[in-house]
Amino acid sequence: MLSTKRIALLIVIPCLLIPKLFCQTVSGQSQPPPANTFTLKQAIDQALANYPAVRAALERVAAARGGVSLAFTSYLPHANTLWQSNRATANNIFGLLLPQSVISPITGPVLSSTSNQSVWGSAAGVLFSWEPVDFGYRRAAVNAARASEVKSAAELSVTRLDVAVAATDAFLTLLAAKQTVQAAQADVERREVLAKSVHVLVSNELRPGADASRADAELARARTVLARAEQQEEVSRAVLAEFLGLAGTEVDVEPGPLLGPPPESIPPAPTIPAHPAAVVQRARIDEVRAREHVLDRSYYPRFDLQSTVFGRGSGANPDGSFATGSNGLGLERSNWAVGLTVSFPLFDIFTIRARKRIEAASERAEAARYDQTIQDLTGQLAQAKAALEGARRVAADTPVELQAARDTETQARARYQAGLATIVEVAEAQGLLVQADIDDSLARLAVWHNLASIAAAEGNLEPFLQLLH
Repeated sequence: MLSTKRIALLIVIPCLLIPKLFCQTVSGQSQPPPANTFTLKQAIDQALANYPAVRAALERVAAARGGVSLAFTSYLPHANTLWQSNRATANNIFGLLLPQSVISPITGPVLSSTSNQSVWGSAAGVLFSWEPVDFGYRRAAVNAARASEVKSAAELSVTRLDVAVAATDAFLTLLAAKQTVQAAQADVERREVLAKSVHVLVSNELRPGADASRADAELARARTVLARAEQQEEVSRAVLAEFLGLAGTEVDVEPGPLLGPPPESIPPAPTIPAHPAAVVQRARIDEVRAREHVLDRSYYPRFDLQSTVFGRGSGANPDGSFATGSNGLGLERSNWAVGLTVSFPLFDIFTIRARKRIEAASERAEAARYDQTIQDLTGQLAQAKAALEGARRVAADTPVELQAARDTETQARARYQAGLATIVEVAEAQGLLVQADIDDSLARLAVWHNLASIAAAEGNLEPFLQLLH
């Protein structure tokens, strides 16, 4: 007959070997989710609305749009007004003075003698100027500004795509870290139960003391793995908070369908040339071509229609005498004029030709970058599709691996309880189970992640997000 102690052990050990989930009752009500818990779609929207890079790109678009408005102002006439009062000497001299910005111009007759006496002088006027004919130069400048605006808008699309992809990666990384922590926590709980049961057996001299030491070592190792997994979870949480524009804030994720079976296919997306990165490169080529067109319209005469009204006053008289008091502050003589000025920068042809060679080289460089972008995007799409196919095969095998590992662990515990297996076999079986549990969780997430990678390579995450509904 069995002793009372052995009967007690047979009652206690099975309960110890059953996971805590089934041995403990659940008390209290479930807590509501934290305020900063996001689904994947919400996380992407939050990142696009708050990440500084997106806001900076929006302001660059606004600046480029302002550049178009600025280019249009070249069609407007110019009207300059002037008022001036001064006190100076009135000594003039015959002779020519080449254009310069140092010596002030002076008008009036040349007197027979010089004097250091000063008089008041004044001037006021309005100059109206308008360029009626420009041979297409202003239109080319406006088109160049528009090309810059189109490029900035395309760069905004690339920035938004990059931020959305980064937020998606951070979201899935945090979700994977949380799954790893859950698996590691379950492993710790299983090993705690095993360690307790082994210590009971060793205390009753039914197992050697080495079994208790091995069980304690395995438990300590499992706790170390759990601590590292929790560390990685917190790091991933901080990375996601940064992309959401909530750095330093506690955030969490709502997995939705991401932990369930992945879809069989992804909706078709636009072709590679429609990818925002390819659109940006085409816009850069168009921008260079627009600058070349501006240069093409630069070597033409410039016509300026001008009219002016002005008046002047001076305290110096033609006979060489000087008026006193405030004479000269009034506008004693007035004039008006209307005319057409034609100017032609004769030797600018050499500068324009050099600039056109620079722009032509820039256009060829941007065209080469466009070809490289198409090659890179095509390669990324092919790699993402290959990775997705491999992830699907792995995800199909991991449930079998997990079930087999569970059966192995259950059988190893039962055999150990019956004295037919060693503690090493149980430890190995539990190690196999935790790895299979992690593999199964991450395999499904890997399929979702590769679906997102395909959408990113195609330049549009919307088809991927439709799979989450």
